[in-house]
Amino acid sequence: MRTISLLAAIGVAVFAAASAFAQPYPSRPIRIIVPLPAGGAIDTVVRAVAQKLTESVGQNVIVDNRPGAGGTIGMETAMNASPDGYTVVAIGATQLTYPLLYKSRYDLMRDFEPVSQMTAQGYVATVHASLPARSVSELVQHLLANPGKLNFASSGVGGPIHLTGELFMAATGTRMTHVPYKGMALAYPDMLSGNVEVGFPTLVSASPHLRANRLRALAVTAPQRVPSYPDIPTMLESGVKSMVVTNWYGIVAPASTPRAVVELLGAEIVTAIRHPEVARRLAADGSEAVGSSPAAFRKHIGAERDKWSKVIRDRGIRAQ
Repeated sequence: MRTISLLAAIGVAVFAAASAFAQPYPSRPIRIIVPLPAGGAIDTVVRAVAQKLTESVGQNVIVDNRPGAGGTIGMETAMNASPDGYTVVAIGATQLTYPLLYKSRYDLMRDFEPVSQMTAQGYVATVHASLPARSVSELVQHLLANPGKLNFASSGVGGPIHLTGELFMAATGTRMTHVPYKGMALAYPDMLSGNVEVGFPTLVSASPHLRANRLRALAVTAPQRVPSYPDIPTMLESGVKSMVVTNWYGIVAPASTPRAVVELLGAEIVTAIRHPEVARRLAADGSEAVGSSPAAFRKHIGAERDKWSKVIRDRGIRAQ
């Protein structure tokens, strides 16, 4: 009798496990890890998407900020998560470039499944209001007259904002002191106080400060003017011909996540990011709602890795 009872208990447990595995996705909350502090550009985009995903999939979509080590902490947390679609991670060019400079246990192409590119947005050259420069040419003149005396902020050594500043200095023959932070959200207090005079943040994170006239925008790095900021010229218009740079954000899942889950979540993200309310909100901050297939996002990541590898090599940038 005890044997029969034991077998029956095992059978119930196996049936329950099989039933749980067979539940349609998603059947419980989804966690999106953001490997940077709350308040930055990528965090703003992810929270807008998470709200719409919560409404569309019928499960809570939780944003979990895990900053540190250039995003490595958050990326490794996601890499080691169960590949079931319930833990994914938001990435940008920072998470792609960091392993090009630093030893890392993760490889974006090997250890993750691209789900969807969410956005594309340009960077904006900003200066503190106390600086006399009101155009890129005036900033260049000021920098040439004061080599190495001005600071520029970034979200970390080797990140795309740092590399954008390096491209600017290379293109203009100027020199500034790089001041890295653990995310642009932590850089803004010094930028707003004037302790750091120059920055190249995304329009998404800079918008509140531009509208409040706490920072002055000189030019955007996008190939065309941004509709929400039509008075800000491009770097191309400002005479800096090699300064076309776009940032992007997307979602990836741990490697071996089932293809059907990746495709389903990707489709939901495309719907969320292209929702009129979200798209309008992004456009107002100078960001473009993209939404791409997993295959298209994988191709984009590969092209970006090739581009930034060349920049790092050409500028002789080393890990610090």
